[in-house]
Amino acid sequence: MAGVITASEPFWTAPFAGLSPHRFGKLVTAVRRQSVADGHRGRPWSLSLEDRVLLVVVYWRTNLTMRQLAPLFGDSKSAADRIINRLGPRLALQPRQRFAKDAVLIVDGTLVPTRDRTIAEQSKNYRYSTAHQVVIDADTRLVVVVGRPLPGNRHDSRGWEESGAKDAVGQTMTIADGGYQGTGLVIPHRRTKGQDLPAWKEEHNRSHKRVRARVEHTFARMKSWKILRDCRLKGDGVHHAMLGIARLHNLNLTG
Repeated sequence: MAGVITASEPFWTAPFAGLSPHRFGKLVTAVRRQSVADGHRGRPWSLSLEDRVLLVVVYWRTNLTMRQLAPLFGDSKSAADRIINRLGPRLALQPRQRFAKDAVLIVDGTLVPTRDRTIAEQSKNYRYSTAHQVVIDADTRLVVVVGRPLPGNRHDSRGWEESGAKDAVGQTMTIADGGYQGTGLVIPHRRTKGQDLPAWKEEHNRSHKRVRARVEHTFARMKSWKILRDCRLKGDGVHHAMLGIARLHNLNLTG
């Protein structure tokens, strides 16, 4: 059965994958190198590597069901599911190992509605969700670390350590909002009961808020991939999707 969407026609990549043909080509090249290094053996896929990468990205971008997605690529539902499970982890962002001495990072948590209740809990948005700690570089706005998902009722101050984000960042200066009190991160000045903050602290808080907003902008761009609005993947699937979308976000910024 012939598919409708194919990577051999570059005009599909922008509307369905959120990537320009050039950026999509860079992604495929990186995945191909990794596949060669891994030395995968077995029955050949019915779709080319380019189409398989496009299928995964389109799934993350549109959040179509397998019944809707598979016919677009001329493949079966079971094959589309296997492609997503096999190739999704290969698209994952690799956390940065080192940071410049003068680097400034920003961390914040975000909720992803997740249907797998073995890893999700009812959160403040009244939906079963997973909580994700995301760290970006304040200058470049690139995502540098994504912590492992935690149940959605987990507070950011706990999630910072339990997700592994704290260990990945190390001693690098990191700023956060007031929800990270007691973590040692740079947070806004807090007002004591019955007293106002002095003018210099108010100015610090305004500056802190302007810089910290960059991570909120990152969340808004990442959630244009609709799977982060209602994730049906099970187990590590939501983590792989979050890491993969972080990589696509970085690719869009760097070209």
